Amino acid sequence: LCNCSAAGSASAAECNGTTGQCPCLEGYAGLRCESCARGFYPEQRSQRCRPCGCSPAGSSGAQCDDSGKCQCKVGFTDPKCDQCSDGYYRFNGTACEPCQCNNRSKTCDSLTGTCLHCQENTEGNHCELCKEGFYRSAHPAHACLRCPCSTVASTGTCRIQPGETAPRCDRCKTGYTGLNCNQCDNGYYNSDSICVRCECNGNVDPARSPSVCKPDSGECVGCLYHTAGFHCEECEDGYVRDPEGTNCTKKEATLGPETREFTTSAPNASTATSFSTAVMNTTLSPTAIQTVLPMSSSDNSTSAFADVSWTQFNIIILTVIIIVVVLLMGFVGAVYMYREYQNRKLNAPFWTIELKEDNISFSSYHDSIPNADVSGLLEDDGNEVAPNGQLTLTTPMHNYKA
Repeated sequence: LCNCSAAGSASAAECNGTTGQCPCLEGYAGLRCESCARGFYPEQRSQRCRPCGCSPAGSSGAQCDDSGKCQCKVGFTDPKCDQCSDGYYRFNGTACEPCQCNNRSKTCDSLTGTCLHCQENTEGNHCELCKEGFYRSAHPAHACLRCPCSTVASTGTCRIQPGETAPRCDRCKTGYTGLNCNQCDNGYYNSDSICVRCECNGNVDPARSPSVCKPDSGECVGCLYHTAGFHCEECEDGYVRDPEGTNCTKKEATLGPETREFTTSAPNASTATSFSTAVMNTTLSPTAIQTVLPMSSSDNSTSAFADVSWTQFNIIILTVIIIVVVLLMGFVGAVYMYREYQNRKLNAPFWTIELKEDNISFSSYHDSIPNADVSGLLEDDGNEVAPNGQLTLTTPMHNYKA
């Protein structure tokens, strides 16, 4: 009897009469076609021989184990060895080559070889570049270090220029300067670690003074057009805002509501200054006026106040006012003393005599003079009382009886 395998032979009843070899189907081997041929493996459920299907490029042979898994070469994986392992990518469509990631990634795209999940602040197809905001150090390890550049003051990127050891920020933002963009540029000042534009109201000249304000406080430097103040917002002493409120013009000095203008001319300018006529006529002497107004007949003379500062002018006016007040106080005191003197003369002591039916009464008024001595006003020798009750008043020239 041939006893051929019903699954693996072409005919179960036919076999070689000499050797007994049954005619096997593809994938079967053995005398009775009971086993799988090389390159095939028995399927567990049906026990039929299935082809291994090992990749010629990725497997070391066509044979696979009973589970159908092929023996893969280095860099290949999967049961059929047709995929690249982690850390490898398909090169020229056939071979699996190791990923080229400069030791900063262990995986790459299996088809393109692009590195995945770059480490140590790197990026690029092969992790060969530093991320934005990092730079390649000059250290032999060439690690990517963070740029010392603030994103507030710069783009945040930097690089080491040839021949330098320290990084330089690529581009500073407006208002910042320096290698690391950590300084304020001309026309800006540091306000809580932020560079803020100087506020000088357009009264400074950047060409004449590039640093138009102090870098630490923002105080304006070199105010022009007769301006002053922290932000050049005020006028200098002796100057006031014009009616439009834009320019500072020289102040006109006045002493009172009624003014008279004194004008002196100069080659390029003229200045008019007003003074009170009433004050000059009553208070200031010609010498004082000449001191306050040092006028000159020369054509090259400038304003009458050219040699007298505004402070000196105020001192002179204050002195004149004090003198006038002192004189007025003296005059008032003199008038008061004179009136007191006149009152004392009018209120001198005197006697009054009141005649009644049975007696005579005397009274004197001398309260206006304290401690007045009235003993001598009526002498006892000239006054006699008669036996009949009559009083005789005797004076050097007259004799009166009552």
